[in-house]
Amino acid sequence: MATKTAQPRLTVCLLSPHPLVLGEYERLLSKPQFKVISKQIISTLAPDMRQFEPPKAQIYVIDAHAARQATGALLTNILERFPGARLIVIGEKHNDAINYSLLRSGVKGLLTYDEARDQLLRALPLVASGGFWVPRTLLSGFVDSILEGQSHRMKTDSNANLSRREQEVLESLLENLANKEIANKLNIAERTVKFHVSNLLSKFGVRRRADLILLCFQKKLAPAG
Repeated sequence: MATKTAQPRLTVCLLSPHPLVLGEYERLLSKPQFKVISKQIISTLAPDMRQFEPPKAQIYVIDAHAARQATGALLTNILERFPGARLIVIGEKHNDAINYSLLRSGVKGLLTYDEARDQLLRALPLVASGGFWVPRTLLSGFVDSILEGQSHRMKTDSNANLSRREQEVLESLLENLANKEIANKLNIAERTVKFHVSNLLSKFGVRRRADLILLCFQKKLAPAG
């Protein structure tokens, strides 16, 4: 009888100035698939955020209780130390300008405190695999804002040249599905999904799946049926 191969745990670093917040999310993430590292932020001043030494992790969940400038300094600090890190920010409901600023800083997930209780467990694996956990209307508006008035050099006419399977994979990417979820949905191997994703990136002239998703939202591309 074949034995199941244990899935590697996702290393998650929780950052907050509040011990109670850290404790709440520690309990929420007390699952076998997560290795949780909690770190209390002592000072929320921007200069101190730049000097703060975060533990190494695959994904960071950041309590954006601090002032906007200080939060931005912390995000920059993390990405300078660990360029491949994924970032999720949790905070009060912000306006679009603040959310756009966070996305420009490299944030891949945005949740309010209330949403985090229900959605964080699902958001973490998706963001870790390269996806976004951001409301679609916000993501679309963000892309419009950064590309407005700019010369757009990405290829945007490639969707007409997609195979049926590539169209299905693209549609699944726009649903924020990870490779394994796409494989299950389409009943194909995960390595086949990776092959099609690679082809899609090439056809649309982008390097990352996140850029492909942004491009499709910006151009309102709908995969042909």
